[in-house]
Amino acid sequence: MKPKAHFLLLMIAAFTLTLSSCRKDRDMDMVAEELSAHSDDQSRLAGDVDDVANDANAALEDYSSFNGRVDNVLGAICGATTVIDSTSNPKKITITYNGLNCAGTRNRVGVVVLSMPQNVKWKDAGAVLTISIQNLKVTRVRDNKSITINGTKTITNITGGRLRDLANNGNITHHIESNGLTITFDNNTQRSWRVAKKRVFTYNNGLVITTTGLQTEGGITGVSEWGTNRLGNAFITAISQPMVIRQDCAFRVVSGQVTHNRLAANGVVTFGLDSAGNPTSCPGAGTYYLKLVCTGMNGGVRTVILPY
Repeated sequence: MKPKAHFLLLMIAAFTLTLSSCRKDRDMDMVAEELSAHSDDQSRLAGDVDDVANDANAALEDYSSFNGRVDNVLGAICGATTVIDSTSNPKKITITYNGLNCAGTRNRVGVVVLSMPQNVKWKDAGAVLTISIQNLKVTRVRDNKSITINGTKTITNITGGRLRDLANNGNITHHIESNGLTITFDNNTQRSWRVAKKRVFTYNNGLVITTTGLQTEGGITGVSEWGTNRLGNAFITAISQPMVIRQDCAFRVVSGQVTHNRLAANGVVTFGLDSAGNPTSCPGAGTYYLKLVCTGMNGGVRTVILPY
C-alpha cells in the first residue's frame, strides 16, 4: 500500500504542477492579449493625436493672422477643409475632417477647433494654442477599426519660431498636454486618457520630430499617456526611447520604444521593425511593425509582433 500511496501522491503532485503551469500559461496568454490590445490602442491614439498636432502646425503657418504668411512646410491638410475667424478673440481656425489622411491609412470624420488669443503670434516663445477635438472618429483603413476622440489639449511653443525656418535657425520645441481626452473604442467602451509629451523639431532631409514623455507619475518618469484602458484597468505609458517621426518617411514613426506599466504585466514595445521584429529602414508604402514583449508576474514572457 505504501508504494502505491507514494506513487499516487507523486501523480497528484505532478498533475497539480501541470494544472498550475497550464493555468499560468493561460493567464499569461490572457495578459498578453490585454497588453496587445492596449499597445495597439496607445499606438493608434498617439499617432492620431500627433496627426492633429501636425495639421494644427500646417494651418497655423499658412495664415497671416496667426503667424505671418509662409509656405506650408507640412503640406495641405488632406481630407479636410479649414475656415478661419481672425476677428474674434480668441481667433480661431476650424478644421472639418471628412476623408482620408494624406497617406490613405486613416479615414477621419469630425471637427477640430484651434484657438489663440488675438494678440499672440504662434512664432512667439511661450505661445499657447488650444485645440478642441469634437467627435473626431478615426478609422484605420486596413482593418476598419476606429476610435472616437473628444476633449481639449494644448500645444505650447516653448522655444518660439516657425517650422519653415528649421533648416537655418535650429531646433523648435513644443509641449502637448491634456488633462483628459475622452476615448470611445470600437467596442463602445469610453475611457479618459491624459497626455504630456515634448516634441522637438529638427531638420534632416525634411522635418524630424522626436517625442519624449513629460510627466512623472507614480515614480515613473518619461510618462506620455496615463489613464484607464478599454478593459477598465489603470495604466501608465512611458517613452523609454525617444519616438522619432520623419517627414521623408511620410511622417511615420521610424523608431522608438514605450513601456506600459501598472497592468497585470509590464509590456515593452519597440517600433520601426520589419515583420520578423528586426530594425528596418523606411519601408516607403510598406508596413512598419512593432514588437511587444510582455513579462508577467510569474516570469512568463510572451512576444507579439503587430503592424502599425
